[in-house]
Amino acid sequence: MTFGLLGVVPLVVAALSITDHSDRRDFLAVVGGVVGLFGAILLVIGAGFWWASAEDVRRMRDWRTLTGQAASVTVVGPLFLRSGLFLLVLGAAALGLYQLVAAAPYGSWLHS
Repeated sequence: MTFGLLGVVPLVVAALSITDHSDRRDFLAVVGGVVGLFGAILLVIGAGFWWASAEDVRRMRDWRTLTGQAASVTVVGPLFLRSGLFLLVLGAAALGLYQLVAAAPYGSWLHS
């Protein structure tokens, strides 16, 4: 979970580098929606691959131990699952920042 939260730092820097208030809101809304959608898709696919290879789940460092093409599912499942969770955290953070920026009063540092 810490890895996902550390991914929010570049998002905040990118959002604060956009000067126009409406452009910042649009950026955060689009990033939150697109990243959240891709995160949900990767999470579902990764969970399916993990379920399909439940007796033999491997990590990326075990890539060289694979013996056939079908065995790659044992590595891809956890990879997709972790990537999906990372993107879901990033998407939720973007939507939370969108709410903060949208509710910022005129003249505040978030509104400028």
